[in-house]
Amino acid sequence: MGHGDKKAKKKDEKKDESGAVKKAAGVKAESGKLNKAGKLKREFYDKELAHLHGELVALQEWVKKTGAKVIVVFEGRDAAGKGGTIKAITERVSPRVFRVEALPAPTEREKSQLFMQRYFTRFPAGGEIVIFDRSWYNQALVNRVMGFTDEKKVERFLTLVPLMERFIVDGGITLIKFWLEVDMDEQTRRFAERITDARKTWKLSPMDLEAHRRWYDYSRARDALFKASDSNHAPWHVLRSNDKRRARLNCIAQFLSLIPYKKAPLPKVDLPKRQKPEGYREPDYRYRWVKERY
Repeated sequence: MGHGDKKAKKKDEKKDESGAVKKAAGVKAESGKLNKAGKLKREFYDKELAHLHGELVALQEWVKKTGAKVIVVFEGRDAAGKGGTIKAITERVSPRVFRVEALPAPTEREKSQLFMQRYFTRFPAGGEIVIFDRSWYNQALVNRVMGFTDEKKVERFLTLVPLMERFIVDGGITLIKFWLEVDMDEQTRRFAERITDARKTWKLSPMDLEAHRRWYDYSRARDALFKASDSNHAPWHVLRSNDKRRARLNCIAQFLSLIPYKKAPLPKVDLPKRQKPEGYREPDYRYRWVKERY
């Protein structure tokens, strides 16, 4: 090996070492926000969520001021984390602006209506954001997989749904669709947790057990739905949801990025002084105080 070759080798080694250091630093920075299971730590999650909550409040005020109308749809397999994500979005905002709709099974009367009819009545007015925890897309998902409707109706729905989405968007409503994607092993773990955790047993239903069994039927139904309704004017935003905390942060950040809201300057607020008692005294009344058990 000549002198030039040795020099080049040392230079390459230096480059490799520098790259390795940078890579190691990146891993360390990433691991600083992850727990032993490789998921986001609670303290990192809480800090980021607090910031995003502030942005959601700013969005709320913008929606109220401009009269904007927004629909956010959440779909995904059972136990994908839809409910927890919706709760993370709505826990710090006004229910008068952010309205959650989780429709029960249709009544006999509703079954005789047009399939979309009961959803239209829950669409937003000006200054409202309506979040659907499952929606009309059930026709191509749960209803199809569980045999609650026939294939002709499903195929008709898949043909018409892009037109309906165009009708919604052209009507001045911002339509945002999220699909939460959980993998097979994680879904099984979450279902098993619902069986043993007393706080979660209410979440488990015979439908969940059947959904667990029909994993690939749901995969086929999802694929057909995406093929029919993933368009430029109403795209599906797909979230990896094995890590619930990461999915919630990513969802809120994406949601905020899709609406051109502007932060309004906050007025200066001075807390007024309390009025003087002017002779008022606390009554000698035997209040029924709650026992302090904790």
